[in-house]
Amino acid sequence: MDVDLRDLELLEATADAGSLTAAAEKLYVSQPALSQRLTRLESRLGMRLFDRRGRHMVPTPAGRRMLVAAQQILGELESATRDLREMRVGRDRRIRFTAQCSTTLQWLPPVLRAFRERVPDADVRIETVADDAPIPALLADRVDVALVTKPDRQMDRVELTRLFDDEMVAVVPADHSWATRPHLTARDFDGADLVLYDVYDQSRIPSVPLPLPPQARPARITTMPVVTDLVIEMVAGGQGVTVLPNWVAAPYVSSHGLALVRIGARPLTRTWFCATRQGPHAPHLTAFVEELTSRLTA
Repeated sequence: MDVDLRDLELLEATADAGSLTAAAEKLYVSQPALSQRLTRLESRLGMRLFDRRGRHMVPTPAGRRMLVAAQQILGELESATRDLREMRVGRDRRIRFTAQCSTTLQWLPPVLRAFRERVPDADVRIETVADDAPIPALLADRVDVALVTKPDRQMDRVELTRLFDDEMVAVVPADHSWATRPHLTARDFDGADLVLYDVYDQSRIPSVPLPLPPQARPARITTMPVVTDLVIEMVAGGQGVTVLPNWVAAPYVSSHGLALVRIGARPLTRTWFCATRQGPHAPHLTAFVEELTSRLTA
């Protein structure tokens, strides 16, 4: 391997400090030794990582890319060390939680309030996980609880608690021709411009099926980051229509002049689950799952 932990510390310290002299002081090594280490690292990688501008060190594009990796790795190691310290003294009360498919979590604050009344010293962390990877993250012990809806080939390896079914609806401007329809058919989507979360990017392998009736043939699909506000603004601005869960889209109807339209004569629904690793759970994790389940099945 061409890079080790000390190299990552060098990159982060040099970028933060802006000079090798200041970085050397931060790392408690001599400036010549740090300069030699950087030279050897750049030689191994075959690229310059910093531009020397007088005494100031500025990361090159290659250096910025390596710096992203360094910050992620060092940050995770620091977090792991802190967690192990708490485990050692018997004070591990962390809950690492992630939710699939949505940045609209208006139901979460009541869950947290009720949970913290039961376990005051708990630490709940909302983790960012790729939308198609909550189950792998759970199995890799990167999260403890995941709110999931999309099937995953590894779902039989986790414990699932069914929570609720939600309806997927078309979201359109209030003056759109669909707004007064009782429901939409696959043919209605033919030639339509869609604005969707980028999890539906059809160039991905494997791709996630579009949230549309079978045989629907939309014209243009614009995918965007999983940021509900951004998708809503695009629809309100006339850049296309979208498909979202009813409970996610409903809060935006009056504020953005939108209408929600049923897809299909029968509701297009999906099922949500609370996923945890199999086996016995710590009391604080059990308490969190109970509060989450109680709130979302109510």
